[in-house]
Amino acid sequence: MGTYFNPSNKGFRKASRDEIYMDKTGLLNILNRRLGAEKNCVSVSHARRFGKSQAARMIDAYYSRGCDSKELFMGLKISESEDFPKHLNKYNVIHLDISSIADYYKENIVSKIIELIYNELKAEYPDIMDIDNPFATILKQVYDKSEHEFVIIIDEWDCIVREFSQNQEIVHEYLQFLHSLFKSEESQEFLALGYITGILPIKKIKKESALNNFYEYTMIDSDELTEYFGFTVSEVEKLCEKYQMNCESVRDWYNGYLINGKKMYNPNSVYMAMTRRKLESYWKNTSAFDTINTFITLNFDGLKEDIMKMLAGESVYVDVKGFENDFSSISNKNNALTALIHLGYLAYNTEEKMAYIPNYEVKEAYQSALANGSWSEISKSISRCEELIFATIRGEAEKVAELLELSHETYTSILKYNDENALSCAITMAYFTAPAYYTVIRELPTGKGFADIALIPRADSGNKPAMIIELKYDKTADTAIKQIKEKRYAGKLKGYGEEVLLVGVNYDKESKKYECEIEKVRVD
Repeated sequence: MGTYFNPSNKGFRKASRDEIYMDKTGLLNILNRRLGAEKNCVSVSHARRFGKSQAARMIDAYYSRGCDSKELFMGLKISESEDFPKHLNKYNVIHLDISSIADYYKENIVSKIIELIYNELKAEYPDIMDIDNPFATILKQVYDKSEHEFVIIIDEWDCIVREFSQNQEIVHEYLQFLHSLFKSEESQEFLALGYITGILPIKKIKKESALNNFYEYTMIDSDELTEYFGFTVSEVEKLCEKYQMNCESVRDWYNGYLINGKKMYNPNSVYMAMTRRKLESYWKNTSAFDTINTFITLNFDGLKEDIMKMLAGESVYVDVKGFENDFSSISNKNNALTALIHLGYLAYNTEEKMAYIPNYEVKEAYQSALANGSWSEISKSISRCEELIFATIRGEAEKVAELLELSHETYTSILKYNDENALSCAITMAYFTAPAYYTVIRELPTGKGFADIALIPRADSGNKPAMIIELKYDKTADTAIKQIKEKRYAGKLKGYGEEVLLVGVNYDKESKKYECEIEKVRVD
């Protein structure tokens, strides 16, 4: 066994014995169907910490001749398959983590990669040809000697394409190396399966055809692989029961991704929340986080307005087809938003072609990004949100009106219009941090109309009151309160405490002033 050639099953053994382990071995059934097929190369591009590396270690453990994994997989889903013993530990495996290698070798990266693999090949097959020969030819020779095909796994394959975009000589050399592994004449003989992972889908580079034979799975379309990257709803429900965590709260914090019709959770964040028994943002410090400001502050027409709408809980149309799968060639608003989708900082509904912020954890990541970026006026407004929430709970109507005015001044200047929709967006943004305690619903159906905004406290919110916020435009706050009562909107929140706060808000277009009334009522 080696580090790069025929690795052990140690990585997967450790993961499978963890207190939180989800059986994702069904992925192997899909890969087994591609073994030896005409299209036997698979590319998985997903956001960071969505389980790509753990899946790669699982693939090592299953296919590698460097270990005996029968006992390790017994009882897992793959063991129920008829093909389970047929492919178990029967292949020569090469596994590369390009990101880790690139961190050590800034120059001559390809030659270093070849050297690392060759040294381990040489240790097992001492009489193979010299390293100066074409690498694919060397692998073909190993195949001829061993009669074992290769499974080649490359984690973070796109690291060099992303990090060395200004040095096309290195990129070209790297892509030619990949071509030799996955598309050369020799590889047609020795390659049983190619499996690569990355952040971005494969970029189509002029005059390069190294990876145009891959079957791609992305954050936009994962097809049959969707459930294997991320946690499903049923998996999280079981974890919440086991760890006695409030399922509704966990959903608001970490769910929201909709991929091929399946609702998916960020697996790393759920794992951290369960083991620490604490809901907070565990994802905002990933290296991808640094790119949020890069994209949201680009000077493309309508981009800032769309970001504001999504921060306020709305969805916006995004055309993802024109994206060139490259962070360095963002040329319009749709490109910028598509990049954020692939990074996991936006979710995407493929049927409706609409993007949105999936959950409160991601919303907090935006909050942190804005605080450190060029949207100083937005950051300043968000910093007042906690004050607004507690002023509302205490019934301080004048203070609430004052803070809403400040919010309105900030956001309507960006939204470029001054109507009821802008008012609703500004109010929602004013309560930006409310999801830390509440499920925020705009246009809550009540049976007698729609309440403009409902704040429903979660079980772990510390006994905070439910709220109905009704917005009026050039009328009175009292009119808003009367409408809540007449249409009995508060009754919809029965079961969330004995009392509900009725918050009536009116905006006067001429004076640009807010008026607020707050009343506490019992819900029978």
